[in-house]
Amino acid sequence: MNNGLRTVSIIIPTYNRAKILGITIESCVNQNYPKDLFEIIIADNNSSDNTNQIVEEWKAKSEVPIKYIFEPRQGAHIARNMAAKQSTGEILYFTDDDMMADKDLLKNIVKVFDLNFNIAVAGGKVLPKWEFEPPEWLLKYFKNGSLSLIEKPEKLIIAAYDMGIYSCHQAMLKKVLFECGGFNPDIVKEKLIGNGETGLNIKILQAGYNFAYVGDAVSYHIIPRSRMTQKYINYRFRNQGNCDSFTIFRKNENSKKVLLKMIMFSHIPKMLRFYFNSVFEKLTNKVQWRLDRAYFHYFFSRIRSDLKLATNNDWRNYVSKYDYLNE
Repeated sequence: MNNGLRTVSIIIPTYNRAKILGITIESCVNQNYPKDLFEIIIADNNSSDNTNQIVEEWKAKSEVPIKYIFEPRQGAHIARNMAAKQSTGEILYFTDDDMMADKDLLKNIVKVFDLNFNIAVAGGKVLPKWEFEPPEWLLKYFKNGSLSLIEKPEKLIIAAYDMGIYSCHQAMLKKVLFECGGFNPDIVKEKLIGNGETGLNIKILQAGYNFAYVGDAVSYHIIPRSRMTQKYINYRFRNQGNCDSFTIFRKNENSKKVLLKMIMFSHIPKMLRFYFNSVFEKLTNKVQWRLDRAYFHYFFSRIRSDLKLATNNDWRNYVSKYDYLNE
């Protein structure tokens, strides 16, 4: 008896995180949801560690069906899209290999799709699980999307806009994923080359569907000490620069001339301003330097990404694609 509950495929792309992957798998296996109504798919994106061994150990003891897929082509979007093709669930729940799902996550996030509001995508709270006490500056400036965290006070939001739903905690109707061409290019060996779920979310909204935020659907993001550093924040802002370049070009398809003007008269001045501001603020012991230094890296990345769009026709054509499911 499924009592009208929907079938779900939990999809976890992973790359060289065997040490903590088991934590994510365990939290998914222990969902307060009928064990015969969901499966777990591990999409190994060419890991060189013992990821396969960890998955096999869980397959042997799990009441929930677990599939292992090895995807040698590098790219988190390729791994997600390939796993979706091999899934059996009506709803796909995407998470990452450094997440811990609350035991009622599936139960709470799935039921929103039964509301009669044309909902295709749902997310919820992403709370931090700090491995160490975070520094004050991190909490002040970066306890937000910079660490893929979201904590809205509302119990439920239904809207025709993306309220901040990340692929580390994202449920969607399988048919809509295929209708809208799958995830856009994403992380490739730790570098974000495209706009991933941001691009997919835009396509889904353009197709006329609504999004939902479910406050009771909670997942926890494991944040180690290595992610509480200025170096890591700079890396995240560089990736965001790549993402925004990709997104803005897809929206406007700016000419090469316009892209070069943006670089010369917008990106470079902003990059230099943020850099020199950060130097002065650091010398005068103002914590604001950390935010300004991160924005320096953002605009440095925007310059490189927009320059590639201005000079590489093959890349321009790739960025303009709609369907990335069949790469």
